[in-house]
Amino acid sequence: MPVFRIYRLKETPRHNFRWQPHVSGSSQARRKDYEEGGEVEAANEYAAWKALREAPGELNVGDILETASGELRIFKYVGFESVQWFVPEVKTGLESIPAASGPASPAAEGGKAAGSL
Repeated sequence: MPVFRIYRLKETPRHNFRWQPHVSGSSQARRKDYEEGGEVEAANEYAAWKALREAPGELNVGDILETASGELRIFKYVGFESVQWFVPEVKTGLESIPAASGPASPAAEGGKAAGSL
């Protein structure tokens, strides 16, 4: 039987999550807004929800289940939907440097090598 890792949404982001409009399709979650909450063994995410519903650590809206293969499923009011961890764009600092001007190579100058007549 599959084992799901549980990620619990922290309280402050949970208040914001409750008031966000529902969007269908895959969404993104910020890893910093979640805490690891253990594991549950179940046939699928709905069986995990049912098993946890009858236990003290039930799933709340916004919590995420992760499969052994790394697939993430977020618990919403309408059921479970696909989600991915948000990965911020990495800035190298080179974006603000202007592109070099002038010929790139001697071949761009008509194929003549420097110093030839």
